[in-house]
Amino acid sequence: MRRRDILQLGLVGLGGISMGQLLRPVRAFGQATTTLNLYTGSDSNISDFLANTVKPAFERVHSGVNVNVVIAREGGGTQAMAERALAALRQGADPQMEMIESFDPFLPVGAVDEGLWVNLAEAGLENYQKIDPLWLQTPHGMPYRGSQVVLAYDTTRLDPADAPRTWEQLETWIRDNPGAFTYNRPDRGGSGGNFVRRAILEANGRDPSLFRVDNFDEAVAAERLSGGFDILAGLVPYLFDGGSYAAGNTQSIQLLANGAVTMVPAWSDQALQAVSLGVLPETTGFMQLQDLSLGGSSPQAVVPTNTPNLEHALALADFMLSEEMQVAVVEEIGGFPAVAWEHLPARLQERFADVAATSVFSFPGGDWAAAVTDGWYREVAPNIPRD
Repeated sequence: MRRRDILQLGLVGLGGISMGQLLRPVRAFGQATTTLNLYTGSDSNISDFLANTVKPAFERVHSGVNVNVVIAREGGGTQAMAERALAALRQGADPQMEMIESFDPFLPVGAVDEGLWVNLAEAGLENYQKIDPLWLQTPHGMPYRGSQVVLAYDTTRLDPADAPRTWEQLETWIRDNPGAFTYNRPDRGGSGGNFVRRAILEANGRDPSLFRVDNFDEAVAAERLSGGFDILAGLVPYLFDGGSYAAGNTQSIQLLANGAVTMVPAWSDQALQAVSLGVLPETTGFMQLQDLSLGGSSPQAVVPTNTPNLEHALALADFMLSEEMQVAVVEEIGGFPAVAWEHLPARLQERFADVAATSVFSFPGGDWAAAVTDGWYREVAPNIPRD
């Protein structure tokens, strides 16, 4: 199915809709309009982006199909909607949804095996082949935006030409500039959490495959994590205030903003928004490690196979990967594009050349996450109470 073969699409606004109405899927009346229900459990910046940016852009060039952005953060959230869709599939019924944004394609358990989610690599989307392979997890989910942990730094105190580009260079810089660097506690935000995990990977040959959700063993975990904790413990005397840690992602940015430190790991979207809001100055620089990135994530969108509006749902998915929408992801919400940078305007390629990752690792949660947190408090910061 090519773009020119798909019915033209449009979006409707959410003005005047009560919360109760918003949580109910909407079906269009009459034959002239088809309504697509797009569920999101993301924060307001993303739901606002879908309703206020995607909507008017879509409306300008398409007509005849409405998209109803449904905010589902309570009552089981998007997981409950996915379970409803799976139950409908088993009964041969309408799932009353066309897409879930920011959802794990492997949920509900067994959904992929039962054929709930569309294989988007085989759906004929014109823009699918533009997706950066770094963000691809499974063909049953479509990344359309991403976020990375990057090094945010004060360019008035650190020349961009001298900013560290490998983990070894970063360690050297931290030791050569005592008090100028810190990160937040790993259980209080992903920027510090991914920094800790990057140290662990450095001690394990930069091999993310050693850490999988299905291979946790206490003895193995103790052995593989210890090297990373040794690296981090060795950096403690050189951190801000001799080993003080930010309480969260936002607090790390505040320490950089008020000049207490020169560099922190930060989520790219949060830091870029901080610059646009004036929280961080325009002189803030960003750098990504090039031997192995500091980690990141790309929320996936899923489309149920049993929606009667499948062609329209796939058209919407394709639109979200268009150059116009990918540029908006970068410029309006400070996200990373899901498509490769080469598919975006040269001005953006040049602006973000230093933060474009050549590799993005993923680290499992569950028992591994608990072991990382417990080990960090025990081996790296034993004097800091967890609560």
